[in-house]
Amino acid sequence: MTTRSAAPSTLIHLLEESGVRVRLYDMGRRVHKVSRERFLQFENAGLSWPAPLMRQAWFGLLMESDDTQQIQIWFLHLPLDEQAKLVQPSRDYFLQRLLEAWRYNQQQSDASQLQDALKDNPCTFKPREDRLAVFHAKVSVDLNREPSRFYAHAMDYFDGKPGWDQWSFVGYQGIADIAARYAQHEERIASALPHLPPEPLIALCHCLENEPVPHSIATPLAQLLQQQLQSTQPDIPQTAALLRALSNSSATSIQHSAFESVLLHATLASDIEVLAAISARAWELLLQPEFAQMFLHALANESIEQQGFDQLLQDLLFIPAVHQPLMETLKQAEKNSAVAKRFEQFKKSTGFNLKPNT
Repeated sequence: MTTRSAAPSTLIHLLEESGVRVRLYDMGRRVHKVSRERFLQFENAGLSWPAPLMRQAWFGLLMESDDTQQIQIWFLHLPLDEQAKLVQPSRDYFLQRLLEAWRYNQQQSDASQLQDALKDNPCTFKPREDRLAVFHAKVSVDLNREPSRFYAHAMDYFDGKPGWDQWSFVGYQGIADIAARYAQHEERIASALPHLPPEPLIALCHCLENEPVPHSIATPLAQLLQQQLQSTQPDIPQTAALLRALSNSSATSIQHSAFESVLLHATLASDIEVLAAISARAWELLLQPEFAQMFLHALANESIEQQGFDQLLQDLLFIPAVHQPLMETLKQAEKNSAVAKRFEQFKKSTGFNLKPNT
């Protein structure tokens, strides 16, 4: 009697059984690689998703086939429970659709036969063009492939050859390629930063936020931020972008000084766009009580509407590592302080019921 093998219980196992190698990338707060082992633990509800965004796990799957040397890319998002762990019924439904597509053409079961299962599927999404550019840049590095056709022109631009005002001819993908290869271009990026007009500066910062930028790049970024701090009318989009670029920096002393200066700045610390940049990209800083206190004090400023307070706080409290430290800071707020009053209103307006993440 022949025993039928059990159906794969995880997305990774199903795809690997279809004959592909799978690479995984977090596509939420930052674009970065996720190890197969950690993703499997997440699929089996053994681990929380480390940095949820809007209570979802957002990720890209890159599948390589040995037979055809083709690459397929899927972008998926899956809902999470109160502890930021996978809501398995949603994954199981998606898995079932893939299994049905696989069995439909079992003789030629590969990733291309599974593609139909993605049509009109609520678990799929299309990343914004800028995030997609970052993803492709990182993939080309990881696979040791040539960068895009925009790369050479971007290098020329960051060398100042065509003139700093000629930024409109530089493809975003080229900027992403430079940022993903920041270790090769430290001097080029550092030298260019003081000269960049706002548009290419913001684009570069949004790409650099995904990289642990070193001291050589963090220094001119911090200097540009200092200019905004000293301005009588700081540019909010540029300030937010510079903070994002420094959010993952390995130069922690520069990073900490920059964020502290912004959170103590009357104008910048009371702007929701600046605070949103901090909560979305620099959430690890809030593990430190002093930064959490400064951030909450800024967020409770009367210029910030309650809705903005609620949205940012709820998003942060859903991040497993941030939940408990931030809750401790909220509990320590003085009873009649702005933070305590805002938090009480938050609990009423949101029906706050998040359990401590473990």
